Amino acid sequence: MIVTQSRSSSSRPQRLWASGHYAKGITMTEFQNDIEAVQALKEQNGASWDAINPEYVARMRAQNRFKTGLEIAQYTADIMRRDMTEYDADSSVYTQSLGVWHGFIGQQKLISIKKHLKSTNKRYLYLSGWMVAALRSEFGPLPDQSMHEKTSVPALIEELYTFLRQADARELDLLFTQLDDARVAGDETAVEFIQSQIDNFETHVVPIIADIDAGFGNPEATYLLAKKMIEAGACAIQIENQVSDEKQCGHQDGKVTVPHEDFIAKLNAVRYAFLELGIDNGVIVARTDSLGAGLTQKLAVSAVPGDLGDQYNAFLDVEEISEADLGNGDVIIKRDGKLLRPKRLASNLYQFKKGTGEDRCVLDCITSLQNGADLLWIETEKPHVEQIAGMVDRIREVIPNAKLVYNNSPSFNWTLNFRQQAYDLLAEQGNDMSAYDRDKLMSVDYDGTELATLADEKIRTFQADGSARAGIFHHLITLPTYHTAALSTDNLAKGYFGDEGMLTYVRDVQRQEIRQGIATVKHQNMAGSDIGDNHKEYFAGDAALKAGGKDNTMNQFG
Repeated sequence: MIVTQSRSSSSRPQRLWASGHYAKGITMTEFQNDIEAVQALKEQNGASWDAINPEYVARMRAQNRFKTGLEIAQYTADIMRRDMTEYDADSSVYTQSLGVWHGFIGQQKLISIKKHLKSTNKRYLYLSGWMVAALRSEFGPLPDQSMHEKTSVPALIEELYTFLRQADARELDLLFTQLDDARVAGDETAVEFIQSQIDNFETHVVPIIADIDAGFGNPEATYLLAKKMIEAGACAIQIENQVSDEKQCGHQDGKVTVPHEDFIAKLNAVRYAFLELGIDNGVIVARTDSLGAGLTQKLAVSAVPGDLGDQYNAFLDVEEISEADLGNGDVIIKRDGKLLRPKRLASNLYQFKKGTGEDRCVLDCITSLQNGADLLWIETEKPHVEQIAGMVDRIREVIPNAKLVYNNSPSFNWTLNFRQQAYDLLAEQGNDMSAYDRDKLMSVDYDGTELATLADEKIRTFQADGSARAGIFHHLITLPTYHTAALSTDNLAKGYFGDEGMLTYVRDVQRQEIRQGIATVKHQNMAGSDIGDNHKEYFAGDAALKAGGKDNTMNQFG
């Protein structure tokens, strides 16, 4: 079907539309309905609307299918729920994400995924509280201790989706322009090919798993912030069982957990936020830091022996005392007829017994899933499939479909960890290990050895192995783009300010952008210049003053 609409102020060619789908399933029938609806409005408004081209309106609507953050939250929640169901049936179809700290970084990640892998399926974004604190606070760089402005989290979610929606608009704009040019040239083969790309367009909008830290305050504060995050587009919120005012990075010391009832209140707060806003299938990721947390801020309330509070308190490091041993201000617990005094530190925190971390993690996870959480996150001190699987096996004895989000953290020394795992495996198999020093396996001297090759292969398959063996539904790297930004900047600065000067930029950046087809080489287009030119033509016709003419230096890039 050829759609032709008159436009008095421009000779821009009209496009050919066939049946197909747009960003989130917009059919050509819907597109035609948009044209007809605007045509009807145009006729109602008479001559004053002569310059309005209904097809251009339909194009703009196709480029902007997500009008609100809540639309995005619902769309992406549906995707995550579908992916979770598919993982339950087949653990090889796990999902992945990379942490991003700016909308541009998230946008380029999705553009790259579509270019190289042809689909965004099973590929998400992760919003790391660590990177928000380190890179997005008005206070400057901060440690991961919930000291940054809480509103910076929903602001980043909104920014990410703004950039992803712009990526949709840009890609469709390029296709519209190519289609118009093909029609002018009378190249029906090209028209058909470009049309098929438009009809099967896949949006850059994907789920974001967003870090709310420990909730930034009491349950009401958690609820209010969760609402802002959902309104910005978040379909999945990750919350941890640390205390809000003493929160630490999961890979640092000094972590302090809260009793289960306190954490459940915050799980409820997040669920109420989802339900209030109509995102009934929103996803809650419950994170436990208990494996590395040796402290609690307060004792749990226990009504009867064996209840949740009693189970939590049972992990405390205590000493049995008599009434005669009681000191001024002592806090005691009575259990099984005994008086027990928890070990209280000078910080007024209570200490857990050594070696109870895994047991506490298992109880945390079971309790969270039984009280509204959808996915689990166990923060570990090393990337070891069997360690994770050991805990998940116990959790699945109670909750058979328990699933994890796992942090493939840059805080781990992956090379050293996996070389040590390879060393232990080879030694267990009876190999002669005299050529290796287990404590110095990071040395470049071991690169290229059988051990290093085995370790790298275990790293390569870690995510697939973890998903098959340890119930990991989603693998993420929290801080990759923090490190890539630093590494690429270091390499550029080293050469540019050294002897190589401009050659470093040309050889290592621009030439690679051209050779690899990186879209940012045409940075004016990436920033929206061509979209703006087309809009100017929509608005002003032949009188439009456009930036993309023959003297635009971007033409040097083809």
